[in-house]
Amino acid sequence: MGECMLKTNICGIEFKNPVFLASGIMGETGSALKRIAKGGAGAVTTKSIGLNPNPGHKNPTIVEVYGGFLNAMGLPNPGVDEYLEEIEKVRDELNRMDVRIIGSIYGKDEEEFAEVAKKMERYVDIIELNISCPHAKGYGATIGQNPDLSYDVCKAVKKAVKIPVFAKLTPNVTDIIEIAQAVVDAGVDGLVAINTVRGMAIDIRAKKPILANKFGGLSGKAIKSIGIKVVWDLYENFDVPIIGVGGIMSGEDAIEYMMAGASAVQIGSGVYYRGYDIFKKVCDEIISFLKEENLTLEEIVGMAHE
Repeated sequence: MGECMLKTNICGIEFKNPVFLASGIMGETGSALKRIAKGGAGAVTTKSIGLNPNPGHKNPTIVEVYGGFLNAMGLPNPGVDEYLEEIEKVRDELNRMDVRIIGSIYGKDEEEFAEVAKKMERYVDIIELNISCPHAKGYGATIGQNPDLSYDVCKAVKKAVKIPVFAKLTPNVTDIIEIAQAVVDAGVDGLVAINTVRGMAIDIRAKKPILANKFGGLSGKAIKSIGIKVVWDLYENFDVPIIGVGGIMSGEDAIEYMMAGASAVQIGSGVYYRGYDIFKKVCDEIISFLKEENLTLEEIVGMAHE
């Protein structure tokens, strides 16, 4: 009975619950996606996949810091053709588990984004455009910090595929509404916010930055309040579904994002702190809250704005 309380529909797609895996290192393989699905996720998001294989940055690429993690992976991936074989291995099983697949993609320009999206379309339910990675030169935030480039990428992908397209936004901008307006004008079906916040850690004994890339993206508890404010602002300005991401560790965190305006949430760093079944734990905590407050999932989305 409780699980039925969490069913939701986003862009015509039914989800058994609104608690998803965020794009990241836990979506590198089909077996990893399956493990997350077994942990109770309503959807799994793939690692960001490009047209060609990419080794990423040299180690060290991730370090735990106060309040979360700093990472500069550099978008490592085997390329879309090889990665689709990973999805193929588990797609039927994920479908039996009623778990949807979100395909995160990146490219150097609109043509490359569109080509990857077309290859990915048959294997996933939603395309998520990574125009927000803060540590891959020439990719990600290089596009997502520029409204014109963001528009061109989103327009090209929307033209290339028929399934819903969401744009993942970077918080590392002066005016995120300007960027969001550009991608909404280009026709995206929804927004994902936020990607990681630019940061750095220095080893005072070695007297140099810890990450090989020098700087990276901060994720985890430290960025939750930033994410909630961005979701709030997006909900105030746009009439498209929003997926909230950043520092979600509990049902209470997820509810905060939803009351700010998110229709669903994504969890990444939280898996490290609460295990692979964090998705089930968060779902159970949301259900308990809804019962205690005599509310429905639909009612809490944007409730803090009333």
